[in-house]
Amino acid sequence: MSHNLLEQFILLWVVIDPIGTVPVFIAVTAGMSRAQHVKTAVQATLWATFVLLLFLVGGQFLINALGISLPAFQIAGGLVLLVFAMTMIFGDSKPESEAAGYDKAKRDGSVAVFPLAMPSLASPGAILAVVVLTDNNRFSLEQQAVTAGLMLLVMIAALLLMLAATPILKVIRMSGAALVSRIMGMILAAVAVNTVILAVIELIRTTEI
Repeated sequence: MSHNLLEQFILLWVVIDPIGTVPVFIAVTAGMSRAQHVKTAVQATLWATFVLLLFLVGGQFLINALGISLPAFQIAGGLVLLVFAMTMIFGDSKPESEAAGYDKAKRDGSVAVFPLAMPSLASPGAILAVVVLTDNNRFSLEQQAVTAGLMLLVMIAALLLMLAATPILKVIRMSGAALVSRIMGMILAAVAVNTVILAVIELIRTTEI
């Protein structure tokens, strides 16, 4: 049980990537006062949490309504996570790609929503992960509640890291944040491949029956 919890926590940490959000936060809040920094961090965390909880609760209903089988969804989800991981490894790092699109949002005063809440924290990979980890066919209500709790822990960590963003970035610098993002991509790629393998095995098993 503890091993499974650790695995879920690592997956959620990787797809939400609180460390990779630190340089994005610094970029989009440059020139703001300390009070505005805190307000933006709190708003971004709340919006991202709301989005992820929305998919955590309603994602299963969407899958059922579309008549999608669990193995098919797992395989599709694993492939999407793999592509997401590849962009983390080979594409622009999270700090570079997401901070680059903040200028218009900053002028509109909505940086807490974009790019911080989405796509930095509530990324497509994070949304997909919470849906997979709370599948009604595999997990009880209690297990899903634990997953929600783990997600909230990661979001709290993201909030704390944003509040301590300036001293953290002084230590790891932009290059360090980019390196961490790519390492997280490698971990996510392994998780994605494992998800696809398990889904294929389940698909073969149910077909034989």
